[in-house]
Amino acid sequence: MGSAPAPPGPVARGRSAARVRRGALCALVLLLAVTPLRAQRAESLRVVPLVRDKQVLVTLELTDGMSDEVWAAIRSGLRTTFTYSVELRLDVRAWRDRTIETATVATSIEYDNLTRTHRGNRLIDGREAGSLSTEDEDAVRDWMTSLTRVPLFGTAPLQANREYYLRVSTSARPTGGSILGWLGSGPSGQARFTFIP
Repeated sequence: MGSAPAPPGPVARGRSAARVRRGALCALVLLLAVTPLRAQRAESLRVVPLVRDKQVLVTLELTDGMSDEVWAAIRSGLRTTFTYSVELRLDVRAWRDRTIETATVATSIEYDNLTRTHRGNRLIDGREAGSLSTEDEDAVRDWMTSLTRVPLFGTAPLQANREYYLRVSTSARPTGGSILGWLGSGPSGQARFTFIP
């Protein structure tokens, strides 16, 4: 008849505790390394909602959008489009959030090598919402990467004193956003607001 194994001694217990501490330390280091990357990605698209005159006005700023690859595509004469997909969502506690409305803003630019002029247009849900003609690359950067107080939604479907948020995702063409140095789609961001009529 075999005897039961002896309980681990103090040395074995000490090694086991050291392994647990090392594992916890590794997990903490990994978490600290990943968190700044997520925060940096989220901060590259700034979203600011403003409710005024029965409309939700949207301000966006894509800080890292105009990479060297994007400028190379534009200067080669390729029509380049940044698309911003915006969702107005109701924050529902202990339940799935509900999408109230959606809007798509497509901002394009095309460079004419002969006249050295950039010509752009902006569509909101497929309707013409502005145009640009300029030789100034700073104006092109602003045109492609920012929206300022654009009325995308009405307030009629909103309930007073409820919390809502805008969720925005980005993509680029040609070739599915890869010219921006992103994998797949581009950065996304969101911003909350309380509707007070």
